[in-house]
Amino acid sequence: MATTVPTTSEVCLAAREASRVLATVGAEAKNVALEAMADALEGRAGEILEANALDMQAGEGKGLNTSLLDRLKLDEGRLASMASDVRAVAALPDPVGETIEERRLANGLHLRRVRVPLGVVAVVYEARPNVTIDCSALCLKSGNAIVLRGSSTAANSNAVLAHVASEAVASAGIPPGAISLIGGGDRDELRQLATQDSVVDLIIPRGSERLKEALKEHATVPVMYAAAGNCHVYVDTGANLDDAVAIVLNAKVQRPSVCNAAETLLVHSDVAPPLLPRLLGALRESGVELRADGRTRALAGDLADSLREATEEDWRTEYHALILAVGVVDSVEDAIEHVNRYGSGHSEAIVTGSEESAQAFKSGVDAACVYVNASTRFTDGGVFGMGAEIGNSTQKLHARGPIGARELTSYKFVIEGSGQVRE
Repeated sequence: MATTVPTTSEVCLAAREASRVLATVGAEAKNVALEAMADALEGRAGEILEANALDMQAGEGKGLNTSLLDRLKLDEGRLASMASDVRAVAALPDPVGETIEERRLANGLHLRRVRVPLGVVAVVYEARPNVTIDCSALCLKSGNAIVLRGSSTAANSNAVLAHVASEAVASAGIPPGAISLIGGGDRDELRQLATQDSVVDLIIPRGSERLKEALKEHATVPVMYAAAGNCHVYVDTGANLDDAVAIVLNAKVQRPSVCNAAETLLVHSDVAPPLLPRLLGALRESGVELRADGRTRALAGDLADSLREATEEDWRTEYHALILAVGVVDSVEDAIEHVNRYGSGHSEAIVTGSEESAQAFKSGVDAACVYVNASTRFTDGGVFGMGAEIGNSTQKLHARGPIGARELTSYKFVIEGSGQVRE
């Protein structure tokens, strides 16, 4: 007997029904469901890794670059980390029902502003199958139903992960439709999802600028963009040079395919002569291709001939690879101007020994996360104590930075009286 595949509209309507029930589910029941999800990830690891191996094989056959393959790949360690993140989300305080503020009005009314779920959250993403679990866990914790739309690149992995997660939470009493997956290769399917404005409350895209442009073209549902990460490290005059080398190498090399990796290095002209030959050499030894301005090449010594000239496009590019643009500036103000002109507002860092420079950078740089004497690689919901994240928002309305459980809520005013009427 043929199986009927539900339409995008039908999936979203089922999610809407589930969201109404989820909004009333208590913290303990949600945490039991999350623990069941984590257990299922570990107990069905073989099934999940087998599906991922099919995606990896197909990706290699299509010639996907190493950065995309790294994001696509699952192994026992990454699965264990995913399960650990789900348990970390379970251990968080329940945001639903939290009183944000309360006061007694002059007329005797007791007013409270209370945190509530958004309802139905749709997440559109590319390559990373771990997003399936991270987003499902965060939405469940915050009382939201989730509709997932991955890419064809990770179709097998996403299908198994969503199935495992949905079965696990259903076994713990969570209503059907709380976790749903629609296909991942149909452009019309994306258009249908983006126009479910009477059913879906929010869409969060994670992926390329092309994906975001496709949503902008069609979306009637509110969109919160998990933005690209054109991140910078600026080494100021008076910086500890050992710290500078360690921070830059970590920000660029530790995992270059992620959105919080550095894409541009800026160095103050006062410290450029002692720092750049050492740092450029260390970066080259780590396999980093360098694209430098003229002032950097003039200080590069034996490496000068191997450095490509940085173009306007290089300053604007999120490489997702072992490529770094390098420039010399004359002041912290010049660095701030460069970051604000070319950066994506994700994560920016200054390495400095000056409180004045640090304060100027913190107040002058327009970004969701600003670091002083630390790597940009720490921008992550798990690292920030949020259990996991759906992505990093660079928008200024509703949420900015890592999107965790609290960022997936709104609020309502609850007013209790004793018979008051307005005259």
